[in-house]
Amino acid sequence: MQISYNKLFKLLIDKGMKKTDLAKEAKLTPATLAKLSKQETVSMDTLIRICDCLDCSFDDVVELIK
Repeated sequence: MQISYNKLFKLLIDKGMKKTDLAKEAKLTPATLAKLSKQETVSMDTLIRICDCLDCSFDDVVELIK
């Protein structure tokens, strides 16, 4: 299975935010931001901070693809 953060990036567009805005608000490192962009796995803590920052749930930012 692969992971996709396309929902996250669409949500950012809908909210008028850039990835760098999210990184600043959710306190993400440049390495974590790169992992998200490359559709690589990130920690659950990171996902919680993103969801908290965007006031959303996991299914709003992450999708598993078979």
